[in-house]
Amino acid sequence: MFAFIIRRLGTMVITMLCLTMVVFYMVNLEPNLRKLSISQLDMRSSDEHIEQWLVKNGFRENFFVRYGQWLGVVKRVPEVDTATGRPVLRYKACQQPAEPYYGGILQGDFGCSTKFKTTVAAKLWPALGATGVLMFWVMVTMVPISLMIGILAGMREGSRTDRTLSVLSIATTATPEYVSGVIFTVIFASWLGWLNGSAASATSQGVNFYNFTLPVMTMAVYGIGYIARMTRASMVEVMTQQYIRTARLKGLSFRTVIIKHALRNALIAPFTVIMLQFPWLLTGVVIVETMFRYQGFGFTLVEAAGNNDIDLLLGCSLVSVFVVLFTQLISDIGYAYLNPRIRVQ
Repeated sequence: MFAFIIRRLGTMVITMLCLTMVVFYMVNLEPNLRKLSISQLDMRSSDEHIEQWLVKNGFRENFFVRYGQWLGVVKRVPEVDTATGRPVLRYKACQQPAEPYYGGILQGDFGCSTKFKTTVAAKLWPALGATGVLMFWVMVTMVPISLMIGILAGMREGSRTDRTLSVLSIATTATPEYVSGVIFTVIFASWLGWLNGSAASATSQGVNFYNFTLPVMTMAVYGIGYIARMTRASMVEVMTQQYIRTARLKGLSFRTVIIKHALRNALIAPFTVIMLQFPWLLTGVVIVETMFRYQGFGFTLVEAAGNNDIDLLLGCSLVSVFVVLFTQLISDIGYAYLNPRIRVQ
């Protein structure tokens, strides 16, 4: 297992390098650089002024040099003002050093946000924390309910309970977040007046029932159906196995057979699906956070993309890639733990 984890970590590093290089190339295409320079200068800026700004801020350096600077393996050398002979700071708001220095991901420096006029870390980590709280409550709500629905539906395949729960699961999965969010808002906030609190206030006033229920419901309902269907399919397959029939023939009660023999094997497939919900929650919150004005990771990602905030967009991309690869690693380890045959292999 230890050798497996080491190999996977090495693969993760290589994958992150390849993906971040692709993202770095895409966000630094000429149209994006031009939009960024115009947003920092003026809509009526001439091509000469735009080019001067790009050169002054290091955007005309070699691609691999800039990528190495972003990683922190190549020194950043500030441009020198030909008139005064003094170094030109790239972004004054972030107080970057005037002398050559190593400043990149390896040094914990994610760059400077041109939209929010602060360091990327100062904007990214609070946003991740806010989304982490949202993800926690979504998982606490979504996982137990979906597992319960899937187990109840799969215990007796073809029963009325199975058909009813399966239809509900398919209906929730087929309803996207932007639809269910509007429906929940109309029902619970407009008609009934139960949940009038704004989700955006949760970031400043703390989490409570009124300002957090609608975004949690919107995300949880969509995920419940998918996990429940996977759990139901796994439970149906387990209930047809020979060892379950043997346990029933020995006189064990149906409840004992389910709890002691069926559940562990039935939860192998849902465990993988549950772990894969974390990347979806991190990037799928874009719609929900934008809809409810919840200033978390998704909201920050939209702001970065909409304003060509290159360093902030790269920071968000790096976090997304890391979460996807890390959750896949945890999923594989957990799958091997639950399935002895995989662990032996």
